[in-house]
Amino acid sequence: MPNPLLDTLDLPAFDRIRPEHVESAIDRILSENRAAIAERLKQGTPFTWENFVAPMEALEDRRDRAWSPVSHLNAVVNTPALRAAYEACLPKLSDYSTDLGQNEALFAAYREVSGRADFESLSAPQRRVVANAIRDFRLAGVDLDSAGKERFKTLKSELSQLSTRFANNLLDATNAWSLEIEDDSRLAGLPESTRGLFREAAERAERPGWRITLDMPSFIAVMTHAEDRDLRETLYEAFVTRASDVGPHAGRWDNGPVMDRILSIRHELAQLLGFDNYAQRSMETKMAGNPAEVLAFLQDLTKEAVPKARKELADLQAFARASGGPETLQPWDLAFYGEKLREDRYAISQEQLKPYFPADRVVEGLFTVVGRLFGITVRERDDVPTWHPDARFFEIEDRDGNPRGRFYLDLYARAHKRGGAWMAGAIQRRRLPDGGIQQPAAFLTCNFTPPVGGEPALLTHDEVTTLFHEFGHGLHHLLTQVDAASVSGISGVAWDAVELPSQFLENWCWEREALDLFAHHHETGEPLPADLFERLRAARQFQAGMQMVRQLEFSLFDLLLHQDFDPATGARIQDTLDEVRRSVAVIEAPAYNRFQHGFAHIFAGGYAAGYYSYKWAEVLSADAWSRFEEDGVFNERAGADFLVHILERGGSDDPMALFKAFRGREPSIEPLLKQHGIAATDGTRR
Repeated sequence: MPNPLLDTLDLPAFDRIRPEHVESAIDRILSENRAAIAERLKQGTPFTWENFVAPMEALEDRRDRAWSPVSHLNAVVNTPALRAAYEACLPKLSDYSTDLGQNEALFAAYREVSGRADFESLSAPQRRVVANAIRDFRLAGVDLDSAGKERFKTLKSELSQLSTRFANNLLDATNAWSLEIEDDSRLAGLPESTRGLFREAAERAERPGWRITLDMPSFIAVMTHAEDRDLRETLYEAFVTRASDVGPHAGRWDNGPVMDRILSIRHELAQLLGFDNYAQRSMETKMAGNPAEVLAFLQDLTKEAVPKARKELADLQAFARASGGPETLQPWDLAFYGEKLREDRYAISQEQLKPYFPADRVVEGLFTVVGRLFGITVRERDDVPTWHPDARFFEIEDRDGNPRGRFYLDLYARAHKRGGAWMAGAIQRRRLPDGGIQQPAAFLTCNFTPPVGGEPALLTHDEVTTLFHEFGHGLHHLLTQVDAASVSGISGVAWDAVELPSQFLENWCWEREALDLFAHHHETGEPLPADLFERLRAARQFQAGMQMVRQLEFSLFDLLLHQDFDPATGARIQDTLDEVRRSVAVIEAPAYNRFQHGFAHIFAGGYAAGYYSYKWAEVLSADAWSRFEEDGVFNERAGADFLVHILERGGSDDPMALFKAFRGREPSIEPLLKQHGIAATDGTRR
């Protein structure tokens, strides 16, 4: 039987991928790629884009197209067999990438291309591919001596395995915990839909009563609505101690030693390359110039946000006391009393809004919004194999009927699926040797509450914004018009600019003109009432200061952890987090809190020394949105400009140049502060 990883397929053959085939398929692809590269280097002719760089892009594309469905399946339908196959391939892929990055003959060939008299005649994306490659060779250790190269390779291989171990520990710890409840009085305050979810979980486990797990919809529902304070604290403790040395499963999947080793390896890798620390190394591929610039940016935001956050907490504490709540709020009280205060102040709650956001209608509305903005049409196909009945497949066409991209959408939480929401590239757009275009494809994944008891899935407004956010990433990847794979879509985009399209698209979730396209009651078809919409808008800045300082806490912790690492003292992970919290946090976390043990963004994702990117890009997105506030939320010219200058250009140019082409100037921090209801103290522009 042919192996689907080796077939030349237009899309991944999810119905034919078997874990037992994965390792041999990857082995063969890597072996064949190595042989093809060696042969290409022997070609004996001057190296050009056509005879060298384009074939190299094709080989890398072949590897990526084989690995992307395996990586995706490992995240969304994790099984022991698939996990074993996935982990067996990680060191092989790491070694392959390091070998290429340290290949001096390859490095020389790219430099030869960049030094040709006709280099400037190449397209801007082609020149950027070559420039990025030369940079990445140096970041892969091509200039190291033989001993340094071998050490670098060993460390990179170990790092890839440790990152996966971190993610596996977190997934296993999340899946292992559950709480069975037979006394329904403990569920007081919880919506009926949530109770139904817990009932179905108990039935699947063949247990009586209700079963609560740590998947995100369950956790958020309990923390927001459960009147039983002990229940909230129980879930809070289980959630913030996952994969750690304390809590219900203390030590069983402890990520502590994994984090220590990850940070040690990153520091050593950075120093091998001549950097003082990993934060410096991280900035080499970022829009920001250096860690000091980022630290100053975060500290400026902290100065603006902390006073507002402290006032918000004081208001919440006063409200809780007046409502018969605790004298001193604890972390497991914040969401509960926050929702009560929101209801009291604005007469609005997430539960009031959910009937107006049935998932299928929201998805259709999202497609209508982006259709009006960017002149595209999204159509579903039901003849494409997927990995689960919940997963759906769609195609995008432009206004002339030309194909622009394809994507899979997997909305709902389930067992053995990684938590969170994300977009991942499945296939890169590139020009093929015959002149045709390889159309891009993407995976869009969320973890919303699934349909319960035959009723449609109803989304909170927060979940609606999450869906728009991830689709913004998807459009960045899918609407690209760049023909060179390594800078098309999100590839090659500076990490601290990559959140611009995603955060930007969230704004339409707050606009009447957009909500009217999809916010209709799932039973009556009634549109979102005007008074409810006004209350929603009024509540947009509710606790914005507290939300901002939470993100600043994560960003500062990440940056300082990588900037200040000292081999003599070790990582000092808890100490660093405690120090940051003393300067930023407005409520004290309990001693058992091990947030860092579940911080997958920096230990198992791509955000190491880069979590600040969310705030950095939020400055860009808020300022980009301010043009639509000025010109109209569905202004055709503004939408076309964003499409042409941001979405279609991908990583083919400097992000500041692209932003200026769209906005006509450099970004200002003022729209972000305005959006959060924070008055700027000095009108500073970044």
